[in-house]
Amino acid sequence: MRVVLVDPSRTVLKFVSRLLEARGDEVRPFTDGRAALAYVAQDPLVDALITSAEPLSISGLELCWETRLLAGERRSIYVILMSSNQERRNLVEALDSGADDFIGKPPAAEELYARLRAAERHSTMHRNLVQLASLDPLTGISNRRVFFEQAEMALAQRPKTGTLAAIMLDIDHFKRVNDRYGHAMGERAIREIANLIAGTGEIVGRLGGEEFAMLLPGRDLAGGKEIAERLRQEIMALRRKANGTSLTLTSSFGVSEWIAGESIDETLRRADMALYSAKRAGRNCVITTDDALALNDYTDTDRPVRAAQRTDLSPPQAEPLPKSPRSAA
Repeated sequence: MRVVLVDPSRTVLKFVSRLLEARGDEVRPFTDGRAALAYVAQDPLVDALITSAEPLSISGLELCWETRLLAGERRSIYVILMSSNQERRNLVEALDSGADDFIGKPPAAEELYARLRAAERHSTMHRNLVQLASLDPLTGISNRRVFFEQAEMALAQRPKTGTLAAIMLDIDHFKRVNDRYGHAMGERAIREIANLIAGTGEIVGRLGGEEFAMLLPGRDLAGGKEIAERLRQEIMALRRKANGTSLTLTSSFGVSEWIAGESIDETLRRADMALYSAKRAGRNCVITTDDALALNDYTDTDRPVRAAQRTDLSPPQAEPLPKSPRSAA
């Protein structure tokens, strides 16, 4: 495990570091709580934080709480408060402040190792739960909720002069595939197409059924169309044997480019409407928002139900947590 260790005493840091290193852990020691918190923020590989109750700059309770806020729901950081004061009140305060465990200072080797083994079990379980909540179970790519979270992050991190293209795609006549060849073949087709789009290295997700979405940071409308056309041809090149015949699938694509001032929902909604234009144009083609305008095939009244659903796809905003447990009391 990678462990951040915080204590104002260099003697304690050296003693506990030796215990951890003997177990095979990587130790990052700090005397200052703020410096430790900054390190945790920039190093996603930190597995655990062990802090005394009295580091420099902030209290151990504050450090526990700030670390818990920093980790959020998706990152697993096991927090242990270390104190020479074993009173029950201190234990309660530690747990209420976001600590997962409490240990005496200086810790006995056997007890410290046992608590870290519990930390490893907790972290493994948390990572598994996050994966289940984040990934589409059939394809292994991001599910709808996580895709939109990544999309919002990509927009926020986009350079002021940068571009961002969006692609919506789905499999043509997918119901016929399921009806004629069975759901096992339909699921296989979805997995194969997910593997193709995941190989682009961009932000991809399965929005549901046979529908997928992609974001391409740094690409404009023409660049997005180029990627979509390449994927369209790769999907057509896939061959599957079904009921003694060779099955070929096609897909339709809609491409848009982010416009300054609009949300990711709006960008994807325009790509979705371009996808609908591709369906009306005969399927197995790539249509951009500019193409749809040139064809006089793009209005805000198209696909009202799907457009409303697209707006509802972004995850709800969580209520902010209180700044600290002490101020919330």
